[in-house]
Amino acid sequence: MRLGSEPLGIVDFDGADDERALVDAVWQSLGTDINTRLAAGGLPVIDTLSAKGVACDPADLAFTIDRERLLGDAPQVSVVICTRDRASGLAECVERVANQDYPNFEIVVVDNAPADPNAVPAALAALDVSVPVRYLREPRAGLSWARNTGWRAAQADIIAFIDDDEVPDRHWLAELVRGFATLPTVGCVSGAVLPAELRTEPQHWFEQFGGHSKGRGFTREVFDPDYPQSPLYPLPPFGAGANMAFRREVLADIGGFHVALGAGTPAKGSEDTYAFTRLLLARHTMVYQPTSITWHYHRETVAELESQLHGYGTGLVGYYLALIVHRPALLLSLIRLVPNAVRSLRGKDAVRTATMTTFPPGLLRAELQGMREGVPAYIRSVRQQRRKAPHTR
Repeated sequence: MRLGSEPLGIVDFDGADDERALVDAVWQSLGTDINTRLAAGGLPVIDTLSAKGVACDPADLAFTIDRERLLGDAPQVSVVICTRDRASGLAECVERVANQDYPNFEIVVVDNAPADPNAVPAALAALDVSVPVRYLREPRAGLSWARNTGWRAAQADIIAFIDDDEVPDRHWLAELVRGFATLPTVGCVSGAVLPAELRTEPQHWFEQFGGHSKGRGFTREVFDPDYPQSPLYPLPPFGAGANMAFRREVLADIGGFHVALGAGTPAKGSEDTYAFTRLLLARHTMVYQPTSITWHYHRETVAELESQLHGYGTGLVGYYLALIVHRPALLLSLIRLVPNAVRSLRGKDAVRTATMTTFPPGLLRAELQGMREGVPAYIRSVRQQRRKAPHTR
């Protein structure tokens, strides 16, 4: 639900054709937030919500005024889209990015080890967009290789990443950039990743699993070196690689994305999580900016979802191993966190299976099996990447 163009939250409603009940559910859930926004703009608060919504001009809302002020002096952004053998889905993503309500950006498409080297160039050539689109090819398979190629070739100091199976909200870029204005020390901003559709049971199950946004709401959060929760436990509580932006100097400081992690490697995932953690351990600041939204097409079948969750488990173990290799002194801290991490994961699994009776236990087993395979998978991944580049970090 939005007030003007500001996302306020998601309201679950089970009453298909009952308009009044839907309006009441929205008011009960978000009424306080609505009046807070109205008051911030000097507008009169309301006692109830009508079916027509809130009678106000969105241009008068403080949220809109702040965004328009930012757009008046908008810094350049490079949007990096990495793709692998998904030319048709990529075209929709590029078109939606090109239609951003943001005045100063370029698009960099990185074609990662394509089976057909002509497919993506042909798809891009068929598009009619007014934004500069650059095409790069990264022959070394792996999402981290592709992302590193993209950000190093980008022109801007702010580099945003979106996946090729997503589409962005019209204000996605503006809201990412707004996150950098929170504090002068912000080195990374992540946004909310919401489902583009919920047609199949596996898509619903993935949202119950936590989705890409891991249940974070619509409240901005700032993660800095003094954040009270350890950045290691049990997973960093910030961000998703499907919707993130970095300052160039911060990516350079942390060495970019770890090429032994991520899609296209035996480790399968967690290259984004590792980058976020390295950023915080290097005493940079990160902001979760939920008003920056992308819409993700979740896996449609049980087999696809099992494979995805298996990869999450493998990547999680790879993430911790990579941290220990990078900073051996963290080993003791990680050992101390294991009991709490296990309790947390068991608690989440219990909630998932209790709140949706159709949630297949096999999905949880797939994640655990991936974790069991994580150590040898990460070792294989490191060896493979070293053959591609002798000085892999």
